[in-house]
Amino acid sequence: MSGSILFNAIVLLAGAVICVPIAKKLGLSSVLGYLLAGIIVGPYVLGFIGQEGEDIMHFAEFGVVMMLFLIGLEIEPKNFWEMRKTILGMGGAQVILTMLLSYFILTLLGLEWQVSLTISMAIALSSTAITLQTLKEKGLMNTTYGASSFSILLFQDIIVIVMLAVIPLLAKADETPTTQQVVSEDHSSLLDSLPIGLQALAVIASVVLVVILGRYVIVPMLRWVAKTRVRELLTASSLLIVVTISFLMELVGLSPALGAFLAGVVLATSEFKHELESTLEPFKGLLLGLFFMAVGASINFIVLSTYPLTITGLLLGTILLKGIVLFIVASIFKIKLDQKLLLTVGLAQVGEFAFVLLSFAFDLKILNAEQLDMMLVVTALSMTLAPILGIINERIVLPNVGTKQAEKRPVDHIAKTHKVILVGFGHFGSTIGRFLRASGVEATILDQDSNRVDLLRKMGFEVYYGDATRLDILESAGIEEAKILVCSIDNPDIAVPFAKVLIKKYPHLKLMFRAKNRNDAYELLDLGIHDVYRESLDTSVKMAADVLTNMGHRKYTVHRQSQKFIQYDEEMLRKLTERPKDTKEYIFKVREEIKKQEEQLEEDLKRGIIDDSTQWNSDEMRLAAKKNGDA
Repeated sequence: MSGSILFNAIVLLAGAVICVPIAKKLGLSSVLGYLLAGIIVGPYVLGFIGQEGEDIMHFAEFGVVMMLFLIGLEIEPKNFWEMRKTILGMGGAQVILTMLLSYFILTLLGLEWQVSLTISMAIALSSTAITLQTLKEKGLMNTTYGASSFSILLFQDIIVIVMLAVIPLLAKADETPTTQQVVSEDHSSLLDSLPIGLQALAVIASVVLVVILGRYVIVPMLRWVAKTRVRELLTASSLLIVVTISFLMELVGLSPALGAFLAGVVLATSEFKHELESTLEPFKGLLLGLFFMAVGASINFIVLSTYPLTITGLLLGTILLKGIVLFIVASIFKIKLDQKLLLTVGLAQVGEFAFVLLSFAFDLKILNAEQLDMMLVVTALSMTLAPILGIINERIVLPNVGTKQAEKRPVDHIAKTHKVILVGFGHFGSTIGRFLRASGVEATILDQDSNRVDLLRKMGFEVYYGDATRLDILESAGIEEAKILVCSIDNPDIAVPFAKVLIKKYPHLKLMFRAKNRNDAYELLDLGIHDVYRESLDTSVKMAADVLTNMGHRKYTVHRQSQKFIQYDEEMLRKLTERPKDTKEYIFKVREEIKKQEEQLEEDLKRGIIDDSTQWNSDEMRLAAKKNGDA
């Protein structure tokens, strides 16, 4: 029974459904919940999942590929090019330093140089899946820590290609025939028989091919599929894109994850960007959860009980070594202490690509079975400990370091007298803060990025560093005396719980919250927050108004109509807050409200509310001025 695919699916899904909510309830990350679920249902605890867990791992790794594709969709080619110095600088320094130090230590321990070099390559890699998932959950992607982590991880994903090419060269000469047989089974590519120079040229050509396919094949194909208006066909097309590109990358020996990321960057400027994101997001989440569970199930407790001291020493030594290297690299790039510690702890684990490198080296007889088993356990345990170390760092270490309070100001300017608190100073929050300041209104700003905090202070803003969801940080920012709190956080998983705390603890406070879209707005309105601002509403209406102006409509007329449109849309949003559970009924109500909105706007025009609009028409104003001058 345990060999049944359906049984395995039931066990894995049940483990996730039970363990992840418990982990979240305890304030832990979902990643830790998945890892614990995998350990429990794995072959060494309850034994529901046996040796077929290895097959699950291969399938689950596709979740990492899909995650990088979606990340690529969020980065436009221009922004990606601007990151090249950070990617090569921080990423290159971290990988090279980690490899050099670990190679030196392993050689001193008596291992052969081939074994030392192979293991040092595996140790240099960190977990893309765990780190990026944690960054997303905590809303830290836009911080210095988030950007630095992403740059290092991206370089690691690129350098894996080189590592896979180097490992066969480490195999002993007398093992070469066996090597070729083994490589042909799992790790071969179309380029294996080519000279090194031609292989490099073919790799570059394959990257160029992905770019060309993205622009001239994939986008036209999606347009053709979209015309059918069959939603599941668009889902199938999205999966086809990711699977095909990953397969092509494997054929030429490249990392499927890197190919998927590149494809995402190419499609970031297409009109299907948001459709692809919404279509693939559920698949990515499910497959990533499966991947984390497979990692937990892969921890071999028999090997751990056989070599407890050796594995413990390797595990602690690896985490400590990587942490020291990351701290040094962060110091070289002048990252502030709190962000430095987040980076040090966040990337100190060994990554998922280590499973591939180590297994490859075993196939080539570079590692023996004992060395492979121990390193696989060290890798899995380091990934399991990563979320736990992150929690310890955030709750015990970080509160005592970093920029905890505002710089001293002149005696007549006391920090706690500000009546406005602004939470988050990203692209949305910075616009609010700068406009308030230009209008003579000071705001106390809370931000989790100490690098950004220092910059804001130099610009003259009153800033506190820290997680605004912590009550002690709010109190130090003067929330008891404040009248208004503006929250510009775009992550509803953070914003909604934050809003609940504020409503309960500070009922006197007027809350003004940013919502990324209509559904997020509904959630905040349900809590009783009346001042909710959808980030795309005003911008999209302004763009539509500019279209009308460019088509010859009078500017004042367009301005009044745009204000009316926003007013009616806000009224519609509040009417639909108590939305029916039935989708068809909800769609019917929305259509009715849209129809009323259009009728109201048409009536406004008919009543002549905005007939006298020439004072805003610059062309007519110039003409009138010219006539007055002639007179």
